[in-house]
Amino acid sequence: VQLQASGGGLVQAGGSLRLSCAVSGFGLDGYGIGWFRQAPGKMREGVACISRSGDTKYYEESVEGRFTISRDNAKNTVYLQMNSLKTEDTAVYYCGATTVVASMVASAYDYWGQGTQVTVSS
Repeated sequence: VQLQASGGGLVQAGGSLRLSCAVSGFGLDGYGIGWFRQAPGKMREGVACISRSGDTKYYEESVEGRFTISRDNAKNTVYLQMNSLKTEDTAVYYCGATTVVASMVASAYDYWGQGTQVTVSS
């Protein structure tokens, strides 16, 4: 079971990035997927999550309206489109898989990817 997060990088404030979480070793349609981030000295926090069917989505308040989570079960990939990026979005972003429908709580997740760095400059 593997999750591979990619798509991070350096971008100016106001710019956009799209993160991808590719899963292998299990069928994506059996899992809820979440994106979390962790900045230096801070705890890992939930950013967005999506249910197995894609019908239910949750967003952390500070990213609501700027970030969009989506999934393509046929491609075994979940995406996080990040627009209007702010310097405070700088963090390592992780994707996780959970058997719970959708959760913004890290302890609910069974599997994690390795993380991808997002750096937003002013």
